[in-house]
Amino acid sequence: MTSADDEHARDAAAPGTGFYGRRKGKPLRALQSQHLAQELPRLQLDLATLGDDLHALFPVPVTSIRLEIGFGGGEHLLAEAARHPGIGFIGAEAFVNGVAKATAGIVEAGLANVRLHGDDVVPLLDRLPAGALEQIDLLYPDPWPKRRHWKRRFVRPDNLDRFARLLAPGGHFRFATDVEDYAAWTLRHLIADARFDWTARVADDWRRPFAGWPGTRYEAKALREGRTPGYYEFRRI
Repeated sequence: MTSADDEHARDAAAPGTGFYGRRKGKPLRALQSQHLAQELPRLQLDLATLGDDLHALFPVPVTSIRLEIGFGGGEHLLAEAARHPGIGFIGAEAFVNGVAKATAGIVEAGLANVRLHGDDVVPLLDRLPAGALEQIDLLYPDPWPKRRHWKRRFVRPDNLDRFARLLAPGGHFRFATDVEDYAAWTLRHLIADARFDWTARVADDWRRPFAGWPGTRYEAKALREGRTPGYYEFRRI
């Protein structure tokens, strides 16, 4: 259940951006605040100085770059970074509490292949060089279930244009949701877009989690409440 203040915050958009929702939640724990103040500056991307070679963002050699949009508490982002130390990961999340948790997790795990963008992702998408990404993950985004709010859903034509520009040929866009209507919405948009190919061939392809899937808090909540998650993958042609 959300409070009236939460609903108001969700209805408020940052002018000229793609972000809708709260920026802050519960007060941060002392250690999270410490990591945020001391460690985030070295992990945070600076859009003003972002160059065309994204590999240079990382102090270790990486063969390719992946982006996760709206990483929540960072469970999936950090698990993937630990599983693929030779791949560079960029995580974008506008919710301060999620950024704080991910920052603490990166420091505690000693991950050198993760960088963060703690703000609206659209300016980042517009700043990244074309064809720079191997993969984009959008996992359990806000479904905006009310019809009048559908325009706020992140899967929409302007953002698909951004994905198509950023993904290298053969790159992948992965989407997960437990909301049947949002799954159908996403499939309608992606199937109609000649730049993407849905990789599923049978129903089990989208009913099964992605390889190495660690789960997320949103998935756990969906399962507790009896909703069935779906996992959708699209290849950039």
